[in-house]
Amino acid sequence: MGDTTLPPQPLVDALIFDWGGVLTVSVPEFVGAWLHAEAIDRDVYGRIMREWLSREALPDNPVFRLETGELTVPEFERLLAAELITTTGSRIDENGLLKRMFGGATPDPAMVELVRKARAAGLHTALLSNSWGEGYPKDLLLELFDTVVISGRVGLRKPDERIYRHTLEQVGVPAGRSVFFDDAPINVEAAQATGMHAFRHTSAESTRAHLATLGVNL
Repeated sequence: MGDTTLPPQPLVDALIFDWGGVLTVSVPEFVGAWLHAEAIDRDVYGRIMREWLSREALPDNPVFRLETGELTVPEFERLLAAELITTTGSRIDENGLLKRMFGGATPDPAMVELVRKARAAGLHTALLSNSWGEGYPKDLLLELFDTVVISGRVGLRKPDERIYRHTLEQVGVPAGRSVFFDDAPINVEAAQATGMHAFRHTSAESTRAHLATLGVNL
């Protein structure tokens, strides 16, 4: 059967994936398109994201609260819009801000095909995503994943080790029989700390190569 044939005994039973930047085009690609379209000052945006998303970010900041469901999308949009400025001096419309920001976050066809093949081969496939609202393509998630864990629904977010353990419980495999892919190093490191195989995703090709090291050839 060629490249789609799994070896007799792969080292993992479950493949767990992030969404944005893993199953979609890269985050810099779709966020960059939005920044350009709305003439948002990139330096200001970068500073805000460092304050709200870096390893040194305070735990009660707006991104953390959004991802755990403590803030609603409109509340977060209002806070973010108040921080951003444009290079033209025009006002930023807070209504629908996240929908516009993620408008270019289209699925990566190569990754969709990889997950599709994995599930067809009998591997358990799961999504583990920090949510910025509920803009996921529901039909595609149903097609690709046996298990879906979204941070805002469970009140936990990566890199909190509890969300990885919750995901493993939902999947029903021990940590050492799972592999996790994320585009954020901090989330990869946290998964490794729980005993999972974990790799940083940069492309479908690199992720496929990492899987091959675990006896999963797709």
